[in-house]
Amino acid sequence: MDNVSEVRIELQDEGHYLLHGELSFNTVSAISANFAKMVNKSDEIILDLHGVTRTDSAGLALLIDWLRSARHEHKRIVFKNMPSQMLAVAKVSELDDILPLE
Repeated sequence: MDNVSEVRIELQDEGHYLLHGELSFNTVSAISANFAKMVNKSDEIILDLHGVTRTDSAGLALLIDWLRSARHEHKRIVFKNMPSQMLAVAKVSELDDILPLE
């Protein structure tokens, strides 16, 4: 029996999304394709990570992928309320300087 936590993205306002659940190797594939829908709806995308309960390096890799995709589409993206666990991994990986954090 596979015990995979749920992860979901909730629209808060135009271009503003709240992520809920676990961003890990087991869950990122479930939401990675959602970015195409988000990027088509707004010139600015705000991803609030306040609802993220647990994360690992796969969650960080997902954010880097979304950042790359946003830049490719000439869209602005901001990550708000990054969990301390994810921020620590970003700092160790020296990625905190390239991530647009608020």
